[in-house]
Amino acid sequence: MSAPAAHRPSHPTPTPPSDPLPAIPAGTTTAGPAPADAATAAGEGATTARPARRRPGTLLLDWRVRFAVLSVVWGFSFLLIKVGTEGYAPFQVALGRVLFGALALLSVLLVRREPLPRSLHTWGHLSVAALLLNTVPFSLFAFAELRIPSSLAGICNATSPLWGMALSLVALSEDRPTRRRFAGLGLGFLGVLTVLGAWQGFSGVDATGTALALLASLCYPIGWIYVRRTLAGTPGSPVAMTGGQLLLSTVQLTLASAVFTSAPTSFPLWPTLSVIALGALGTGMALQMQYGLVKEVGPTTAQMVTYFIPVIATTAGVLVLGEQLHWNTPVGALIVLAGAALTQTRPTARPAP
Repeated sequence: MSAPAAHRPSHPTPTPPSDPLPAIPAGTTTAGPAPADAATAAGEGATTARPARRRPGTLLLDWRVRFAVLSVVWGFSFLLIKVGTEGYAPFQVALGRVLFGALALLSVLLVRREPLPRSLHTWGHLSVAALLLNTVPFSLFAFAELRIPSSLAGICNATSPLWGMALSLVALSEDRPTRRRFAGLGLGFLGVLTVLGAWQGFSGVDATGTALALLASLCYPIGWIYVRRTLAGTPGSPVAMTGGQLLLSTVQLTLASAVFTSAPTSFPLWPTLSVIALGALGTGMALQMQYGLVKEVGPTTAQMVTYFIPVIATTAGVLVLGEQLHWNTPVGALIVLAGAALTQTRPTARPAP
């Protein structure tokens, strides 16, 4: 779940899972999100869009199938990070993720014969966006999963909309607070405390790893606030902007890996396949798929993928990796998701007299 770069202002995108794509937008996600992949993570409300009509002769899977595939891909991203760290350093896992994600999106651009951004001014802002939405959060999640289960990392990723709501009240003056959104923020905070077992004095929870995962989730809304202020309305398709952003993140993580890690002496099979899948599928293909969903069913529906990611991440961690699951983890995750959903609601506009 990765978070992409700028988008056209007339089509706000959904919250990134960051890990992702934020994330994705995440994303968001979006591990991911991104994610993460959304301006709503930075406080921008999603608007309802009419489903786009398919061109005659095109063969596309039903949007519900693609929605389910996207949820699974981003949900499994945290498992792939965990497996990747078993063979590679965290910076190397993050590097492989953005590298193969960039290659996937560049392949799409090549098929479409679509150019990358040309303005040096745009590339300058994209470099900051790459740092905030890819380089830093992807690295932090990889470091975090050296210490905490992948399921906990996926739940921490779900706090990105909560961070986004809190930051938007300060950074985005047009985003007015409401009682419901404040209630969502408080509910989400209660959910985090439930996941961590606050009544037990946080016993059994690695504080450092959890803090790194929460900090990674905080990066997504910060990055989206920057993108919204600097790149909104920039010419270029979302795929081209995101491809350029991932290229810049690849350069940044190559330098970080060269300075802080040594070159791998071997390439173990499963960690290598995990990193390739994490980049090509979880960062490249998933972002492309999400853009299609936003165009077809609108950002309001597409952003709902954010709420499935921690559920799938937890299920994958327990069933595939054998991670332990206590009652407070799923209960706290549901409370976090309920709070995140409340923070994304907006008052219904009154009809004009």
